[in-house]
Amino acid sequence: MTSIDGLPPLREVINKHGLFAKKTLGQNFLLDLNLTGKIARQAGDLTNSDVFEVGPGPGGLTRALLYEGARRVVAIEQDKRCLPALAEISAHYNGKLEVWEGDALKINPLAQMNTPVRVVSNLPYNVGTELLTRWLSPPDWPPFWQSLTLMFQKEVARRIVAKPRTKAYGRLSILAQWRCDVKIVMDIPPAAFTPPPKVTSAVVHLERLEKPRFEADGHTLSRVVAQAFSQRRKMLRASLKGIVPDLEDQLLAADIKPTQRAEEIGLEQFCNLSELIRG
Repeated sequence: MTSIDGLPPLREVINKHGLFAKKTLGQNFLLDLNLTGKIARQAGDLTNSDVFEVGPGPGGLTRALLYEGARRVVAIEQDKRCLPALAEISAHYNGKLEVWEGDALKINPLAQMNTPVRVVSNLPYNVGTELLTRWLSPPDWPPFWQSLTLMFQKEVARRIVAKPRTKAYGRLSILAQWRCDVKIVMDIPPAAFTPPPKVTSAVVHLERLEKPRFEADGHTLSRVVAQAFSQRRKMLRASLKGIVPDLEDQLLAADIKPTQRAEEIGLEQFCNLSELIRG
């Protein structure tokens, strides 16, 4: 029995190559090719884009990306067991899939990719937030990618799209929304995965802006926001104490009351404050 792309169903691939998910690698595999196809389509028209994927595993999403017409897919996979299965996909799609073995936190494949680049991944839970933070904080903007379509635990997804005065609002919300249009595009129940995780997942789509929404230095903004939210229940005059000598004057100049807490402060105010502090 074959699937819609002419390759064997993923359960057969997993059994053939002994690809049982490892907790140590944060692996949870999606086996429904209709579902992976829906995720791939959330990234938009792929026909004129290179696609970067982290953690393809047995290749469910990889196959969907190629089937949906991706010009080329470059994938990084740390689990050597998955490489033969991914090689079969590459052969089936005439070499349009290139796989790098290794840790996505240590490997940079950009020299091998042509713009525009779209990042589409079911990110391993143990490195997802770290990778997103790196992609949102490059030395120069705009970055190498046009969009990010990423799967996270739903709790993390909510943090990315959260607004002020909500529990989920924090550093990740500000870094994402400062430079991107962000939205949750679909939820994925635990039962869709093998093995099922204990939490619901969600796919987030981030479309980069050519320029950040407000003027700010990325390093300073990240430092201010990280310190402000590290003690989110404290007033800013306490949580940001020591960041500059005249803190209360700087807060007032940014239209922020020193008695306010981090979760009450909007993106524009944080940007204004970071520029004043940098100055």
